[in-house]
Amino acid sequence: MSCLPVLAVTRLTLSRFRSYAAARLECDRRPVVLTGENGAGKTNLLEAVSFLAPGRGMRRARLSEIERRGGGADWTGPGWAVAASVETPAGPVEIGTGRDPGAGPDSERRLVHIDGRPAKGQIALARHVSVVWLTPQMDRLFLEAASGRRRFLDRLVFGFDPAHAGRLSQYENALRERARLLREGPADPAWLSVLEDRMATLGVAVAVARSDMAARLEAAAAQGVGPFPAPGLALEGGVDDLVAGRPALEAEEALRQALRDNRRLDADMGGAAIGPHRSDLAVTYRAKAMPAALGSTGEQKALLIAIVLANARLMKAETGTAPLLLLDEVAAHLDAGRRSALFAEILAAGSQAWLTGTDAEVFAELGEAATHLRVEDSRLSPVKI
Repeated sequence: MSCLPVLAVTRLTLSRFRSYAAARLECDRRPVVLTGENGAGKTNLLEAVSFLAPGRGMRRARLSEIERRGGGADWTGPGWAVAASVETPAGPVEIGTGRDPGAGPDSERRLVHIDGRPAKGQIALARHVSVVWLTPQMDRLFLEAASGRRRFLDRLVFGFDPAHAGRLSQYENALRERARLLREGPADPAWLSVLEDRMATLGVAVAVARSDMAARLEAAAAQGVGPFPAPGLALEGGVDDLVAGRPALEAEEALRQALRDNRRLDADMGGAAIGPHRSDLAVTYRAKAMPAALGSTGEQKALLIAIVLANARLMKAETGTAPLLLLDEVAAHLDAGRRSALFAEILAAGSQAWLTGTDAEVFAELGEAATHLRVEDSRLSPVKI
């Protein structure tokens, strides 16, 4: 087994999580392939892994919705839990997280423990685990609202800069507070100025981080991902125009002034007309000079996979460790050439990818390079390849 730095889940334990009353999975650094019928519980396992990182998981579900409510012996009270042993470049880490069992059946409070000690918040997870995922719902990422594309890009930024999550959260808090003051009016100009100063500083930092990430991903993707198309990536929006080619302090002052000038407009619209919350990630199919949204379903999926693989390659090059990859029902919709290229990229990056599908034969070429498991009625069993 490789002695290179790696990020891998070596044990995963679930309690009252979705369809699982209880489950325990032992694995190693290799990719994990989960096959079984639709509804067997494969995606639930990927979602559990996604909660090892900050955020609402790959389904963005309310914590109370995740709770298994089987009744009888399966139902032991509020609270679900995910625990994992994770191998990281800094050494093994024990992570536990779940909904607070003492805060009531509808509580959205999430607890995090690292090496047996309570963490102050979810952001602590970002120091240990980086996770990127693709789900069937993301097949429409280029067609739907910009918010989904922003979240997708922000998760890629988190892998390189965990503090990005905190800056984004603080910006959104200031945005909401300013909107509340403008709505209730008349607002104290001095307090508005304090909030706008905070929004300008944090907003420019968020915008610069996103723009830098998009440029680096585009360069990494241009190196070639086998038969996957090279995407073009850029940020579009008022704040992105402000930061382009300007020193950060100059961009902050420009955003601060724009917020002051827009107070009346923002009071009427109930938000802010400019800021990173209005940015969009513009993706193009470079070889065709075509926006991703105009491509076929297959082209859009291939572009999305290319971005994820470029991110893994970039993280491996810059940090020495690729992120965990959660790829739900991805391989079955690729032709043989692209499927082989996907597997080759995963193995070359040293990623512990978690892949799901209904047909074990689709993953047969991975052979013993992966751990193969059958999922049936939320029960796990090994698959011989």
